[in-house]
Amino acid sequence: MNIRSLRIWPPLLLAPMAGLTHSALRTTLLLYGGVGLLSTEMLSASRLPGENEQLSPYLMKTASERPLSYQLLVTGEEQIPAAIHKLRSLGADCVDINLGCPAPRVRRMGGGSCLMDDFSRVRRILACCRRETAGPMSAKIRLGESFDALKLRDFCVMLADEGLDMLTVHARLRRESFVRRPHWEWIGQIKQWIDIPVVANGGIDSVETARLCLRQSGADGLMIGRTAATTPWIFADIAREVYGAGIPRLELALPDLYATFVEALQRFSPDRRLGRLKEFTHYFAKNYFFGHHLATRVQSSQNFAEARSRAETFFASNDPGKRTSLP
Repeated sequence: MNIRSLRIWPPLLLAPMAGLTHSALRTTLLLYGGVGLLSTEMLSASRLPGENEQLSPYLMKTASERPLSYQLLVTGEEQIPAAIHKLRSLGADCVDINLGCPAPRVRRMGGGSCLMDDFSRVRRILACCRRETAGPMSAKIRLGESFDALKLRDFCVMLADEGLDMLTVHARLRRESFVRRPHWEWIGQIKQWIDIPVVANGGIDSVETARLCLRQSGADGLMIGRTAATTPWIFADIAREVYGAGIPRLELALPDLYATFVEALQRFSPDRRLGRLKEFTHYFAKNYFFGHHLATRVQSSQNFAEARSRAETFFASNDPGKRTSLP
């Protein structure tokens, strides 16, 4: 999949997720391979210009984390010039505009999914972004408040007309939770309306669901979110089994994988480590039948060292079980 000068192969993208898609997770995913485009967490366009990339957990990265997309939370076009200038200095490979976040806090700010109700403001934001950068530009949306094909079509066509290079669609309505079945068939409809690459997001957590999503949506690529923290080898599995990528298989015991992530967190300032470890552990613990014990022990820890020690104690009393890329 190509968007302007950026080649995304395999066409598997990491979803931007608050508290998760930082450097420690990205480098952990790269151990296994298969990620065609990495992502930052959602970045506030208004605060971004003042962030220090050497200290900010939102901007820290290693040289290996490429290509890397930076997602912007934007509420108005006046925020764009300074934000894009900052992203150019950081060497961003792609700029992604958040038009789909359903979080109440984000909506109250005037960003995320509420922008889908303000075509003119979105048009001004994208036009300004396009003036500021000639590089790849993408956006991420949900299906809307309700199933309204006419409104969704007009919105997607407008995005493409304003110079968007790629569109990612989380195939759920704004109020639908992650446990609800995604409506991948609607992505197939969107592909008929616009002629830019369309990426499917939502409910992709295995090789089987990846194949099913592609059959139902005809998407040009897949974006994976929370499962990246639960099973960081998911990209490599899908890349090999669905796209035929020749990626070597990596065997790594689960405790060793966790330790690798913890070590990567050491790059962060001390006050930023614990929250990110708790967030990751919430998902990673699902690999164990009694994983809720691991999650609870880490969540109740008062500092990073205590959380690390409690996790090590849990792993010592559970079968480490080597995990190959496929059962």
